[in-house]
Amino acid sequence: MQRRGAGLGWPRRQQQQPPPPAVGPRAAAMAPPSGGVPPGLGGRAACALLLFCYLNVMPSLGRQTSLTTSVTPKAEQSMAYKDFIYFTVVEGNVRNVSEVSVEYLCSQPCVVNLEAVVSSEFRSSIPVYKKRWKNEKHLHTSRTQIVHVRFPSIMVYRDDYFIRHSISVSAVILRAWITHRYSGGDLNVKWEDNLLHAVAKNYTLLKTVPPFERPFKDHQVCLEWNMDYIWNLRANKIPQCPLESGHLHIQMHLVKGEDLAVKTKFTMPLKEWFRLDLSFNGGQIVVATSLGQDLKSYHNQTISFREDFYYNDTAGYFIIGGSRYVTGIEGFFGPLKYYRLHTLHPAQILNPLLEKQLADRIKLYYERCAEVQEIVSVYMSTVQQGGGRPEACDLRNSYLDLKLRYGRPSTCRAFPWEQELKDRHPSLFQTLVEMGLLTVPRNQNESVLEVGGRIFEKAVKRLSSVDGLHQISSVVPFLMDSSCCGYHKASYYLAVFYETGLSVPQDQLQGMLYSLVGGQGSERLSSMNLGYKHYQGVDNYPLDWELSYAYYSNIATKTPLDQHTLQGDQAYVETIRLKDEETLKVQTKEDGDVFMWLKHEATRGNAAAQQRLAQMLFWGQQGVAKNPEAAIEWYAKGALETEDPALIYDYAIVLFKGQGVKKNRRLALELMKKAASKGLHQAVNGLGWYYHKFKKNYAKAAKYWLKAEEMGNPDASYNLGVLHLDGIFPGIPERNQTLAGEYFHKAAQGGHIEGTLWCSLYYITGNLETFPRDPEKAVVWAKHVAEKNGYLGHVIRKGLNAYLEGSWHEALLYYVLAAETGIEVSQTNLAHICEERPDLAKRYLSVNCVWRYYNFSVFQIGAPSFAYLKMGDLYYYGHQNQSQDLELSVQMYAQAALDGDSQGFFNLALLIEEGAIIPHHILDFLEIDPTIHSTNISILQELYERCWSQSSEESFSPCSLAWLYLHLRLIWGAVLHSALIYFLGTFLLSVLIAWTVQYFQSVSAGGSRPTPARASSDPTAPTTSPAVTPAADASAQDQPTVTNNTEP
Repeated sequence: MQRRGAGLGWPRRQQQQPPPPAVGPRAAAMAPPSGGVPPGLGGRAACALLLFCYLNVMPSLGRQTSLTTSVTPKAEQSMAYKDFIYFTVVEGNVRNVSEVSVEYLCSQPCVVNLEAVVSSEFRSSIPVYKKRWKNEKHLHTSRTQIVHVRFPSIMVYRDDYFIRHSISVSAVILRAWITHRYSGGDLNVKWEDNLLHAVAKNYTLLKTVPPFERPFKDHQVCLEWNMDYIWNLRANKIPQCPLESGHLHIQMHLVKGEDLAVKTKFTMPLKEWFRLDLSFNGGQIVVATSLGQDLKSYHNQTISFREDFYYNDTAGYFIIGGSRYVTGIEGFFGPLKYYRLHTLHPAQILNPLLEKQLADRIKLYYERCAEVQEIVSVYMSTVQQGGGRPEACDLRNSYLDLKLRYGRPSTCRAFPWEQELKDRHPSLFQTLVEMGLLTVPRNQNESVLEVGGRIFEKAVKRLSSVDGLHQISSVVPFLMDSSCCGYHKASYYLAVFYETGLSVPQDQLQGMLYSLVGGQGSERLSSMNLGYKHYQGVDNYPLDWELSYAYYSNIATKTPLDQHTLQGDQAYVETIRLKDEETLKVQTKEDGDVFMWLKHEATRGNAAAQQRLAQMLFWGQQGVAKNPEAAIEWYAKGALETEDPALIYDYAIVLFKGQGVKKNRRLALELMKKAASKGLHQAVNGLGWYYHKFKKNYAKAAKYWLKAEEMGNPDASYNLGVLHLDGIFPGIPERNQTLAGEYFHKAAQGGHIEGTLWCSLYYITGNLETFPRDPEKAVVWAKHVAEKNGYLGHVIRKGLNAYLEGSWHEALLYYVLAAETGIEVSQTNLAHICEERPDLAKRYLSVNCVWRYYNFSVFQIGAPSFAYLKMGDLYYYGHQNQSQDLELSVQMYAQAALDGDSQGFFNLALLIEEGAIIPHHILDFLEIDPTIHSTNISILQELYERCWSQSSEESFSPCSLAWLYLHLRLIWGAVLHSALIYFLGTFLLSVLIAWTVQYFQSVSAGGSRPTPARASSDPTAPTTSPAVTPAADASAQDQPTVTNNTEP
């Protein structure tokens, strides 16, 4: 874990992402590079219902560790020290000689101590390096000391002819502390006692390197050529265990406070289903394993300690599958049973594997993949031995020289494969041949992964053709081989194809298999798919918020790191709806009219154009590909030529971080101060970051952050939380997690990514009183961050570009891939595409596209009102296999109305006109008091009035006309029931009779016969009809129509 640091925002984005749902107003989304955000539960993917697992255990005390701590001994609490110590490791990995820069300040004559402590699977806390020095003269002044920490060769290099037994290191802690010479600290004091008197201390974790990934040591020793030759033949071979893998490592906290660890004598089986039973009782551990579905006994072991374990299940939290400190296993978990207050014998516990078919398919998958990987390994080995890469043959000795000079040349290179094997993997063999001999990677793992990538690229190229969806069935074997090679983007494609039946027979079990495999490989979209399906409990995935959080948090922690990585297939996640014509019009490319116009204006010195152009290029927005180098040029031009504070701030950040340009801290600070003087809150926060990181002046940093927070900057809120969490807030010497949590929550409300991650962690654990345990809320917050991932943005952008270009096959493909991750905007866009091209959806998708994805979207937080209106229509009319459901239709229309959509009010009113009854809970939902509006007429009046008030049309709208017609009917009804109508009717009838009599008398007196009028034979002759259909007729003719009026 890296040090948790205060955040400095990156260059701002034009389209800001909304904060987590229901937590606050939208604010600028900043992304400070904090590597210390906990990875959350289940760092590696794990699946429910797959592995027999039983635990009989009391959870131990959960502890958090601060990475920067100010310590004051009890005897000296009255003295206010300003001492600090901080160090930077140039290389994050363990090296033979690691350069460490130690920066410290002593308020009294002091001793500075630096120590490296190592833990392995057999022993813990082994000191491997120690150094201390005095500082008696340079007091109250920040000092920097460069120390070269030397680690033993056995933990840095691989085994070779001289290093026979290198050790596998699990953790390396580099710690430093300061002691005052007159308060118990001296060069003659023991290290353990010296640490007790520390007035300031700090530590960091160094990344360990697995033994077979380490380099070989150059011993500067010449071996005989035959020994050298034999060693080089064995050097790059990694031992493979055919059945067994690693041991089970158990670490316990004892009653007296000591931490002990133990590992089993037996090893866990590799690629085999097994049941694990753990029982903790007093100071004894019983471990039992059973193999296969028949639970055949595998190994048993009893481990006893001389002291009881410390049981406390009221502190901390219980985790299965990895935590923020311990990486999860590379495997699959099945159902778990946990007995808290008593232990049972394994034979007394029934814990069957429910998904036996899925378990069998996973086993078959790995058997097939073992065959694929063996083919790749044999091919690469044969190519290398055949001299495919001359640069790899650097060994020179007399025997080989003679063989090459006088031996028979190799005439052919035969591969030991039968035709049946070639027929099973045609794509694999074709790719191997096309790779050529000069592109063979250096080791086996790189070889297999590169082959998988090549196969995937070929498959995607075929899928991107004009009739790409028609090619899916022929591409599936390619994707299977690519998945087996460890390229898990292919695994996600297969998962989506099988789950949705996209041009292949729908197979939910097979889709779940590939989704789990992709999640096991930490593939972003696969993990999000698993998180979403467990969050909603759809597609036969069990509803499990804790498991959903594990998947989402894994990707959420990668998201800020991905955003700061300029390489890879990434794009900014933009909320662009295909129904929004105005937004679609401004999408562009580097040669598009919008981009060229912005470039023209930016060249002329338009600050707004320079800023927008730089943002588009830096983040890859609005259809423009990422180009940080070009973006920095516009940032520099705008900052140096204009007085725009935003451009000045953005360029200052680039100079501070040295991304795409040489670092220039002096100029960056000058620009940051200039932007802050113009009132830009991001720049005020940036000054605080500067004094925190470079000057270690926490008082001044806090001063700027408090000011920036008052101005509404979420980064400042997060940074203040970091100060409280690390216990270095000026005037408050102790850690305050509660106050830190409040600041993190405030930052999260402003859209801050790391703040949101901390809040999700607090909600899943419930360790703070201000954050009661709420797994559903933890999932929502982690999902919110994960859906900003750039790899998901790349898929969405490809779908949008294909839609704009009229490539319907490609658009449907990529929107299906994005929609299955659970992001709402892609779900509604996919449903819209299926409405536009129902023929395409019906031909290639086995699922009911419109129903499925509109239905998915309305269960999302922040779904658009037109999705609720569409689902209301589908429930009202019925859709394909879905029957009519007026109650659900009313709920959908009511939700649209509550979101401020006038069409929702109008449709509810029409339902009442047709005789439907609105339930009281819906009226309460709409805040319509049934006691005041007790009749349908009263409810109609209220609905039409709200409809009219919500309508955005300036002229007469359907809402206003309906409201007018309703009141005319009420007036007419009132008139018909009045006594005056009888008098008026009698009077008019008398007048009509008198006029008729007089008319006939005048005709008779004239002696002429009137000619009868002929009926018109013209069928197109106009006829009069009422302007509005009466209610009685409307019930038989009109239906609530919202499909053509989706936007208010």
